[in-house]
Amino acid sequence: MNRRSFSKWLLAFTSTTLLVTAGGTGALQAADKYVIGFSQVTTVEPWRVQFNKDLRAEAALHDNVELIISDANDRTEKQVADVENFIRQEVDALLISPKEAAGLTGVVEQATDAGIPVFVLDRNVETDKFVQWVGGNNALIGVAAGKFALEALGGKGNAKGKIVEIWGGLGITATFERSEGFHDAFEGEDGVEFLLDQQSGDWKQDQAYDIMSTALRNFEDITMVYGHNDPMAYGAYLAAKDAGREKDIIFIGVDGLPDEGVMWVHKGELSATFLYPTPGAEGLRQALKYLAGEKVEKSIVLDTEAITSENAEEILKRNGLL
Repeated sequence: MNRRSFSKWLLAFTSTTLLVTAGGTGALQAADKYVIGFSQVTTVEPWRVQFNKDLRAEAALHDNVELIISDANDRTEKQVADVENFIRQEVDALLISPKEAAGLTGVVEQATDAGIPVFVLDRNVETDKFVQWVGGNNALIGVAAGKFALEALGGKGNAKGKIVEIWGGLGITATFERSEGFHDAFEGEDGVEFLLDQQSGDWKQDQAYDIMSTALRNFEDITMVYGHNDPMAYGAYLAAKDAGREKDIIFIGVDGLPDEGVMWVHKGELSATFLYPTPGAEGLRQALKYLAGEKVEKSIVLDTEAITSENAEEILKRNGLL
């Protein structure tokens, strides 16, 4: 029995002894108190802010959970150090949303080897030495966005247009999955041209604004923008608006946060966004199930949803924003 397990056993044994001495009879209740560490890659992006908010809200529902969140400030070396610190603290479970797959693989394995159950959220790592992965399916989101874009440009066999694609981080699996699924929709569509080659906005609105400003100067005809998240799609929209060309371009994003992407769709600034649900709440629920001795699946895929002018208002009302 390792030190962490022994401490939990001792706490449960002591609490049970006190209950028997004080009450004599009656049902005994589990006294496990769990310390859960969560390594978040950054808190700058709005989707990550919502991620933490959802996780904290779920933790507040459980009196036996102490949640500790670290912010890696979008740096792999900082995130590695954060996880190593959680290992030294001997947390009962580790939740991690990696900045990049390769850079976090070693420390995830280190945590597992230390006897800490690891739950990988959103982006994955290059090992299977963890309990469970929870997140959205970026490939399916790319396919859904591509299907919408194809129809918007004239449909299969008739599509025409020039597309600016603004990528997320180039070292991230999610970026390639969102791109590949999107491009698959246009295979064999000779009337469609992609204007840029892997231009990364690093998920940030200001960087996407700069990329789009340059594209607008270089290309007289731009039909559509596909941003790998809503802030980048919106940054591109703002650049086009400043150039007086926003009405000629279709803007598509990903994330679908109610007070961000959904609102921009409702206002007509984006044509569509695709829900990329945050996995924090579900990840914590799964970790608690595992710690309680229940079996959990190796992976859980969260559903997506296309958000357009047809359902944006309903979603905003449901979230108290209209």
